[in-house]
Amino acid sequence: MAKASHGSAKRKPRGIIENQKERITRKGMDKLSAHLRTRLIDLMKARKEGRKVVGYTPGGYFPEELVLAAGAIPICLIRGGNHSAVELSLAYICRWIDAFCRAQIGYGVSGDDPYYNILDLLAIPITDNHIRAISDVLDYNTDLNIFPFGVPHMKEQSTYEYYLHGITRLKHKLEEITGTDITDVRLKEAILLCNRERELLRNISLLRTTDPSPISGRDFVALNHGSFLADKPFMVNVLESVYDKLKGQTMQKREGPRILLTGSTLAMGDSRIFNLIEDAGGNVVIEEFAEGVRPYWENVSTNGDPMKALADCHFMKRKPPAWFRPGKERLDFLIKVARDFRVDGVIWYHLMFRES
Repeated sequence: MAKASHGSAKRKPRGIIENQKERITRKGMDKLSAHLRTRLIDLMKARKEGRKVVGYTPGGYFPEELVLAAGAIPICLIRGGNHSAVELSLAYICRWIDAFCRAQIGYGVSGDDPYYNILDLLAIPITDNHIRAISDVLDYNTDLNIFPFGVPHMKEQSTYEYYLHGITRLKHKLEEITGTDITDVRLKEAILLCNRERELLRNISLLRTTDPSPISGRDFVALNHGSFLADKPFMVNVLESVYDKLKGQTMQKREGPRILLTGSTLAMGDSRIFNLIEDAGGNVVIEEFAEGVRPYWENVSTNGDPMKALADCHFMKRKPPAWFRPGKERLDFLIKVARDFRVDGVIWYHLMFRES
């Protein structure tokens, strides 16, 4: 549901503000797009040289730091918007699973999806029955090496220890398939790299608290999605370039309501919701999703035991999905975000058959 204080504003022709945004962000976005176009070739080359590729499902509960510390390459399976993959899944699972998870099943069982075909390991944090369906169906019907681990739905000492146990098992599995010991030194180096990426995404996003926002919601989400697939140092370089160009820019105020876009999942390639909002004259200035958008609000501590620090950041401090209990934490966070980003309306984007 959404409300806006600007009435039924018509979308205006592209003007000064859009041209300014394009000019400021285009170089970085073009650089990222070119990198992603050749990413599969780079990954195949890396595998031939002996590096492992580890895929994982989105949600914010998978610590990429462990993969990087093992010398492997993390790839998040966030693509969607392909209905043929959703249809293909119907031969393997009932239609009551949400479209994003059905798409991942379709990609995986097809046998011809390039990202699934290059995986040495597919790690799946089991957050709900929809994600569990990906794990169960692909484990039974494909030769993919699946590693599931559980994510509890409450935050307390016992569940923290359960999650920590799960990612410790993951650490041992990564050491096994890569032949590399994940030492504290290697892990802290990976944490620093991922912290920098999260910090830059956070800083760019916070620029959108201004009116007008110096970057469109569509472009920010493209950066966020790109961070799941791109080479990590390369992505940090792109984000630094974009942030340096955006900060301090002054732009003319744009008419139209400022929108908080939130919901269950925002997949890469699922752009129709942005088309609808922009055609109606709205401007997405902040988005918060359970899956498909990288959580960037917290950094991993570099003090003490790095495994405990990972569990603290990725589980205890992670802003939870709506199905966590009690459910007030996400609601309070969304209210704070709506106020901080001075939004005029909220749009909840919900996938069919998703419980929350």
